[in-house]
Amino acid sequence: MNPKVDFYFTKAKKWQEELKRLRTIVLGCGLTEELKWGCPCYTFENSNIVLIHTFKEYCALLFFKGVLLNDPKKILIQQTKNVQAARQIRFTNVQEIIQMKSVLKAYIDQAIKVEKAGLKVILKTTSEFSMPEEFKSKLDKTPKLKTAFEALTPGRQRAYILHFSAPKQSKTRETRIEKCMQQILDGKGLNDE
Repeated sequence: MNPKVDFYFTKAKKWQEELKRLRTIVLGCGLTEELKWGCPCYTFENSNIVLIHTFKEYCALLFFKGVLLNDPKKILIQQTKNVQAARQIRFTNVQEIIQMKSVLKAYIDQAIKVEKAGLKVILKTTSEFSMPEEFKSKLDKTPKLKTAFEALTPGRQRAYILHFSAPKQSKTRETRIEKCMQQILDGKGLNDE
């Protein structure tokens, strides 16, 4: 147990018992406990294996390379359609965790084997994501914006493309693009300050 992580298990009011059970199970698999992204993260030889995190409706184990795991129990969940590698196992009560203890250990052991084998997730490149027409048009009409966008890291480009693509209505997409133009021109990512 890493004392830097203890606060996470005491701050949660709703999921305290569930989090403690998950922590015990994960630590029983020989992983190193660290604090990353404000959550308990469990590593094997400095590689991220699994993370414990909470949401309003559930708490979860997130497997960083979950897409590479064999899922015979069909319990791994893709959080959103844009999540490429990670998969979650979600829990809504402590009893589920108690009943699944051996299954969870098997999935964690499998995740460690994936890491030991050096398996990599082949991620889609930024160019493989479809860019909304409104943004394509804006880039074509504004060469400075196009140059600034192309100078961003692939991850920052992808974040903007996903952000601009999310709304169903064209007008909303256009509004988002307008709001972000200066940030792109300044060489900043979507969530940069």
